[in-house]
Amino acid sequence: MTDFAAPTDDILFSLRHVAEAHRLAEWDDDLATDILGHFAQFAEGVLAPLNAVGDAQGAQLENGRVRMPDGFADAYAQLAEGGWQGLRAPERFGGMAQPALVAAGVSEIFTGANHAMQMVCGLVPGAIDTLLHFGTSAQQGHWIPRLASGEVLSTMCLTEAGAGSDLSGIRCKAVRDGKDWRLEGEKIFISGGDQDMSAGILHLVLARSGTVEDGLKGLSLYLCPAAAGVTVTRIEDKLGLHASPTCQMAFASASAELVGTEGDGLRAMFTVMNHARLDVSLQGVAHAARAAQIARAYADERVQGRRSDGTPALLSDHADVQRMLDEQASLAIGARAMCHIAFVEMERAERPDLVAFLTPLCKVFCSEAGIRAADLGIQILGGYGYLNEYQLGQVWRDARITSIYEGANGIHERSLATRGLKGAGADQFEDLIRALGDRSDRMMADLADWAGWCNRMRESDAPERDAHAFVQATARLFFKACWVRCASVADHHPQPDRIIALSERVLSS
Repeated sequence: MTDFAAPTDDILFSLRHVAEAHRLAEWDDDLATDILGHFAQFAEGVLAPLNAVGDAQGAQLENGRVRMPDGFADAYAQLAEGGWQGLRAPERFGGMAQPALVAAGVSEIFTGANHAMQMVCGLVPGAIDTLLHFGTSAQQGHWIPRLASGEVLSTMCLTEAGAGSDLSGIRCKAVRDGKDWRLEGEKIFISGGDQDMSAGILHLVLARSGTVEDGLKGLSLYLCPAAAGVTVTRIEDKLGLHASPTCQMAFASASAELVGTEGDGLRAMFTVMNHARLDVSLQGVAHAARAAQIARAYADERVQGRRSDGTPALLSDHADVQRMLDEQASLAIGARAMCHIAFVEMERAERPDLVAFLTPLCKVFCSEAGIRAADLGIQILGGYGYLNEYQLGQVWRDARITSIYEGANGIHERSLATRGLKGAGADQFEDLIRALGDRSDRMMADLADWAGWCNRMRESDAPERDAHAFVQATARLFFKACWVRCASVADHHPQPDRIIALSERVLSS
């Protein structure tokens, strides 16, 4: 087994020189370096050793409560004590008030070390943002300090058995009870619906305060603490993420508070969902990087065949293996750059239509990059890749959900190829590619082809038929433009020759 090593150098290269984090007033390079370095040590020493343990044991439902695998509660206590749950929370609520780019680096490292535990902890920043945007001062003062300290973890309760991707089908009902509300109904696929790590759990529940005929306009968002009336009816038996309890939840006259305006729940919930979608993109990056690390370590040590001079060859000496190793590395580095550029655009808040265009693009490409890199890793190791010993099977199983949850990739593709082309996002994306691509002849030719396709999609009576091919091509264009940027700043990387060589492979494909 190859021990987890956080790809801190690659992350900092991407943040500093590819995404140009210094364009953000709140960016403090020295502080960001220190924070990522400290979290990398914690992840390598505390979180990563529990990854295989959690996969083997899984979370268990015992007498109506979820018991996490051995060591998870203690690791969470250390995580909370270190203040990591409040990384993004404002200082007035006990947080560190660090920018989104620092949190992005921490999130990637967390996922690479232990995706299942990151799933249980990772919804807190979105919950805090939702409270900051839509909560009352009383709600903020009561909940944000508890979320930031780690006393409370949060969930996102959207999905129902009859309402998966179509939220208009939600039946969970919210009924007024004086100044407060009572929730009645069921939710499924709730990550961290219960656990024994934090003292409390805050459920953010999308429920119907209006009639079914009101559709999406009848949905409101509620704060529902784990207490009487909230029960876990089962834990799903999943392909991967065994240590992340995916729960079916029942709400029976559960006490709740309205967040924001009644009937405006979807807008409030999208604050959590948009954060979650970029976080899923980084999960794909983390799995690609971890798969590449395991495969490279194995291929550089495994003796296999002979070189042309008759001396023993390493597995990494063989051209086909090198091809796969290069693809893994290029996917991790390029997908990371895509995410970081999207984060910078989000934080600058100058082109919201572009952020709306980039978010599903990153979600689609980066989630598939993680799955692809894990699959390549299994192939590189051959029979050993198919064994549990080297953990590539777990990387693949854990990565596989990323193209499904937070909106299946096909839904994002359809949305981007239809509604996504109606605003200014596509034109701003074209401007971004020009800036990243350094106006190279090859990139400009690819961009011209894409612009023509974009126009044809806008004029089409049924753009959804070509949505998959169009979005895949759009994502690939973004990926290649990011590699042009990587090559142009390669001298700032600890291994510049590696970056140049990978860029040449990507841009020649």
